[in-house]
Amino acid sequence: MNYKFTTIITQERKWFVARCVELGVVSQGRTIEDSQRNLKEAVELYLEGSPKSKKYFSKNPPLITSLEVEYA
Repeated sequence: MNYKFTTIITQERKWFVARCVELGVVSQGRTIEDSQRNLKEAVELYLEGSPKSKKYFSKNPPLITSLEVEYA
């Protein structure tokens, strides 16, 4: 069975850090592609070790938005 998760990738110095929003799983890589590949593996391992639960598989994906603040 295939599932889709939301991924956020940020650059921290020389590394790209990939986060799975729904599961809280994090991985990294030297390139965006490496971080995505490493995150996929980490998520698969996480799910493999977890009891089957529907709590991860919400019908409504998380809302990703931005926030603007003024900072002096």
